[in-house]
Amino acid sequence: MAFGVQREELIAFKKKAEQGEVALLTHYWLDDRFPNSKTVTKAASADIEALKRWGRKYHLPENYIDYGHKDLPHYDLFGDIQLKILEEEGKWDQIDRFHLRGDTE
Repeated sequence: MAFGVQREELIAFKKKAEQGEVALLTHYWLDDRFPNSKTVTKAASADIEALKRWGRKYHLPENYIDYGHKDLPHYDLFGDIQLKILEEEGKWDQIDRFHLRGDTE
């Protein structure tokens, strides 16, 4: 279950990814398979080669790419790697909004 994202954000994320850029979108997420993760960041691109290059930059194995969502292959980022990548990508708004540094205010 995903929540905490505005419709406009989702539309912009999909548009950027469909244009072949790597788009990042963080949202609250509950999944019994990952009880310690309350958020996930999707890193998606319709250009699979661009996504693979981006993943190599962060040492993400290509076999971690999820191909199951309508022409938008993506990585699911959790925990420390999620925070590290968002910091390196300058996504401070997502870090702050979802309290990824552990702060609650």
